[in-house]
Amino acid sequence: MAKHGKRTTAAREAFAGKSAVTVEEAVALVKGNANAKFDETVDIAVNLGVDPRHADQMVRGVVSLPNGTGKTMRVAVFARDAKAEEAKAAGADIVGAEDLMEIVQGGKIEFDRCIATPDMMAVVGRLGKVLGPRNLMPNPRVGTVTMDVKAAVEAAKGGEVQFKVEKAGVVHAGVGKTSFDEAKLAENVKAFVAAVQKAKPEGAKGAYMKKIALSSTMGPSVTLDVDAFLKG
Repeated sequence: MAKHGKRTTAAREAFAGKSAVTVEEAVALVKGNANAKFDETVDIAVNLGVDPRHADQMVRGVVSLPNGTGKTMRVAVFARDAKAEEAKAAGADIVGAEDLMEIVQGGKIEFDRCIATPDMMAVVGRLGKVLGPRNLMPNPRVGTVTMDVKAAVEAAKGGEVQFKVEKAGVVHAGVGKTSFDEAKLAENVKAFVAAVQKAKPEGAKGAYMKKIALSSTMGPSVTLDVDAFLKG
C-alpha cells in the first residue's frame, strides 16, 4: 500500500503546475507517470458547453482511432439466418435473436458493443432500459443498426470508439494504452477530439469545448490548452 502511495505522490508532483499543455506534453506526462503493474488505459475527458437534456444539444458520434484502442472489444450481434452467419464469420463474440434478448434480460451482459440488423430492432427495443444506460443500445447514427454486419463487427474490433455526452456535459473515452508510443497516442487523441468537434450540435451556444483532460487509469489528469490544440 505504501508503494502505491509513493507512486501516486510522485505522479502528482510530476503533474503539479502543469496545465494548458500541448497534446504531446500531456501524452508524455501521462505515459511517463503510469506505474501500475498492468497496461493502463489512457483516458480522455472533454467538458462541453452543452446541456444534453435538450435534443438539439446532444453530442453523439463514432471515430476510428488511427492506432486502435489496445482493448479487446467483445461484440454482440442481434441477427438471424444469413446475417447471423455473416456476423460469426466476421468475428462477433455473441450472436443471437430472442435467445440473446433473454440472456441480456437476465442480466448477463458480456459484450462491449452491440450491433443489430434493422429487422431485429423490435426485439432489441425491449432491452432499452438495460442497454441504454450502458451506452450499448444499437443506433443507426453510429452505424450499429445496419445490414452491413461484417463491416460493423470489423470496425468495432479494429479500434472504433463510440462516444456520447453525459448529463454533466462530459464525453469520456479510452484512446489507447500506456504501452503505445507517444506519437501514436497523440494521433489517437487528436482524432478523438476532432470527431467530438465535428459532432458539435446546432443548439450549442458559446464555447463548445471548455476543457480537455488526459489521464491514465491509475494516475492524475493533466489539462490541455484547448485553444492552441484546436488551432493546431
